[in-house]
Amino acid sequence: MIFQAAAVQCVNLRIDNSYVMADYTIYHNPRCSKSRQTLALLEQHGIEPRVIRYLDTPPDAATLRALVNKLGLARAHDLLRTGESEYAEAGLSADAGDAAVIQALVAHPKLLERPVVVKGDQAVLGRPPENVLTLIADPRDR
Repeated sequence: MIFQAAAVQCVNLRIDNSYVMADYTIYHNPRCSKSRQTLALLEQHGIEPRVIRYLDTPPDAATLRALVNKLGLARAHDLLRTGESEYAEAGLSADAGDAAVIQALVAHPKLLERPVVVKGDQAVLGRPPENVLTLIADPRDR
């Protein structure tokens, strides 16, 4: 019992200078230079994130809402790539409500701003890639 309680509290447990993989998730597009740079930066800090290629495995509506919350965004629209042709095709505009944006992201995952890195109840956009350093718990790793 004592061992189990201690293990639960060691969320940021490091083994051989690496963080446990499940602690970090990156919504990744390997064709995107910022996404590749962000992944490389995590790996340079000994972090082996769970990699979700969101174009191949799009997040569902509940996951997208959770990402908006974890990112601390005032509205879901801030998670959109507004320059993509799918933005106009989905009938979106700057004043689109969260429900419409989430629906468009489910239908058109290419609209998701990338990369998104999640650790626990926090997330950051890897634009610039150095933003992910705020998720690394040990300040000596920054």
